Amino acid sequence: MKTKLYKNNGMMIAGITLRDPVEFESNNMALHACENLENVLENRKKLAAFLNCDLENFVCAKQTHSANFHRVMIGDKGRGSDRLETAIPDTDALYTFEPNLLLCSFNADCVPVIFYHEGTGAVGVVHSGWQGTVKEITLKVFKHLIQAEDCDPSGFHVQICPALSQEKFEVDEDVYVKFKDLGYADAFMYYNERTNKYHIDNQLTVKKQCMLAGIPEAQITIDRTCTYISEDGFSYRQDKHAGRHLCFIMKKSR
Repeated sequence: MKTKLYKNNGMMIAGITLRDPVEFESNNMALHACENLENVLENRKKLAAFLNCDLENFVCAKQTHSANFHRVMIGDKGRGSDRLETAIPDTDALYTFEPNLLLCSFNADCVPVIFYHEGTGAVGVVHSGWQGTVKEITLKVFKHLIQAEDCDPSGFHVQICPALSQEKFEVDEDVYVKFKDLGYADAFMYYNERTNKYHIDNQLTVKKQCMLAGIPEAQITIDRTCTYISEDGFSYRQDKHAGRHLCFIMKKSR
C-alpha cells in the first residue's frame, strides 16, 4: 500500500495515502466517492494495519467545502470509519488533544493540511479546496486554536500536502475575483491570455493564511506534488470518477 509519511516518531504519525493500481479501486479511501463500499473498507483496514491501529480509531467528517471545524473528543472515536452515516456532518477540519485517534481528510486536488502544536499537543487536519480557501478555513481554524485553545502560534508545525498545481488549476474570472477579494492572494495568481483563464496557486494561498495566523514561515512545509500530473495522485479535475487520498494524523499515547 503506497503511503507517504511526513512524521513517524514516538509522539505522532502523519501522512497521506497515494494512488496505487495494485489495490482495490487504486487505493481509494473515500466512502462518498467509490464503486464498492467493501473495497474502500478493505483499503482502510490495510492502512490501519500499516499504522498499527484499528479501523475504529479513524475519525472522519462529511466534507462540504465549508469553513466548519470540530474538536474531536474520545466519544467521536470511529465516526465515519466504516459508514458515511456516522461521519461528523458538514465539517472540513478536525483537531484533537486526544491520543490514538486517526483524524482523516479526503482529497483529490483540494489542499490537505496536517498540523501539530508543540506546546499543547494538539493535532489536526484541514481540507481546503478553493471554496474552503476563499472562506479562509485554515486561517479560522488556527485563529480558533490560538484564541480558544491557548495555542501559541509559534508552536505550530504545518505540512501542506499534495494538491492541484497552479499550472493545472485554471479558473474563470468569477473564481479569480473571490481570491482577489481576499486581499493577499494576488502574488499567487496569473492570467493566461491565450486561454482567457486565470491560474491560482491554492497551496501558497493556504500557506499565506497560516502565516497570517502568526505561524512562522520556517515551520510550514509544502509538498509540491501535483495530484493531476503525478501517477500517485487522484485528480477530480482530470477524472470526475477519481478516488480520494486519505490525509491523516494521529497523536500517540506516551
